[in-house]
Amino acid sequence: MGRGFQIDKTPGDPGFLCLEVEMVASIRVAVDVGSRFHSVAVGDPTGQLLDEFTIDHRRDGFERFFARIDGYQARDVRVAMEGYGGWARPLDQQVLARGWRLFNVNNLKLARYKEIFPAPAKTDAIDARRMLELFAFDGQRPLVRNVLAEINPVSQAQRQLKYLTRRRRHLVADRGLRLTRLRVDLQAVCPDLLGLTRAVDNRWFLRWLTCRDCLTALPRLQEKTILAIPSIGAKKAPRIRAWQKQATFGPDIDLYDRDIVADAQAILDLDTQLTDLNQRIDAVAADCSITQRLRSIPGFGVTGTAELAGEIGDLARFNHEASLALYLGMAPLDQASGLTRRGRPPKCVNSRCQNAMMTCVVRHMRCVPESRAYYDRKRAQGKRHNQAVRALGRHLTRVIWRMLTQERDYELKT
Repeated sequence: MGRGFQIDKTPGDPGFLCLEVEMVASIRVAVDVGSRFHSVAVGDPTGQLLDEFTIDHRRDGFERFFARIDGYQARDVRVAMEGYGGWARPLDQQVLARGWRLFNVNNLKLARYKEIFPAPAKTDAIDARRMLELFAFDGQRPLVRNVLAEINPVSQAQRQLKYLTRRRRHLVADRGLRLTRLRVDLQAVCPDLLGLTRAVDNRWFLRWLTCRDCLTALPRLQEKTILAIPSIGAKKAPRIRAWQKQATFGPDIDLYDRDIVADAQAILDLDTQLTDLNQRIDAVAADCSITQRLRSIPGFGVTGTAELAGEIGDLARFNHEASLALYLGMAPLDQASGLTRRGRPPKCVNSRCQNAMMTCVVRHMRCVPESRAYYDRKRAQGKRHNQAVRALGRHLTRVIWRMLTQERDYELKT
């Protein structure tokens, strides 16, 4: 410990009034993350509390956080934060930019730790102190082993892919909801119109629905106007004209009229956004070494490999390929009692990785006969489809682990 000093007072900031700080060589910082406020506890490597305060999730709050920590003039600063819900951003990236070591708190293990060693009350400040204790216990007690996972900086391409693929998944989900609602609404007020197409998301059908502001105006369109709609040619125009002659609407058409058109236009807009997003993903994926290496596996496409590369991040945070398999959702845990044998999904699964991996594995086994034969053997053993796919995915995870750790592309033996 060094000598004490005082931080200058800042008008209107009671957290800086008469605050005396001890200079230490190494400090630990725990941040209990909230949507609007973050509780911060500062301690030494033994877990001794040195300071605690609260910051706002705003720029001035972040500046106050770094000013308080910089006041210790410590050479070794380690920050533990909760990553659940995304509320740690952008503070976590600013911590890494400062060169400090960042740790992600395993919320499940933290909850078990607090159950065994309960605190007298439950507050954000107490939770921050309990997280601070984990720094002193990490690696010593079996319960808290690996409860703090160090987050290493990843490449710019991986950060971009993580954002782009997550946004794409949100847009795809929104598109699916609107398609379902459009199909149900058309079935309720005009089933004959729905019979014009096999799929509601056909581009020509959506453009036909949105060529006027309301659905009831469609029967009055002239043939010249219909043929001017993109993707509607001489083959589809007669079917539309036949529907116009006998067009009828349900009694609740006044409620659905403009909303159906609005949903159809929203789907077209989402298609445009997804097309642009896919192009951006392709451009970024070309600069990501992990994506390019995973794409050497037959059946692994651009979107799936981009999502895997963005979500996996730094491979060094996985101790073994089994840890990666758990994270990808390819290694369900055994749950047995007596003669009952079944598996249960682990709680540490990244659902985005799991969905991407399942899709890639299904496409992979269509391209590689040996993988298809492995899948068929698992099915013959009584495994369900998803179980057989996960079994094949577990085997491919070992292959992916060796590819990434040894920097090798996929090789198909002949």
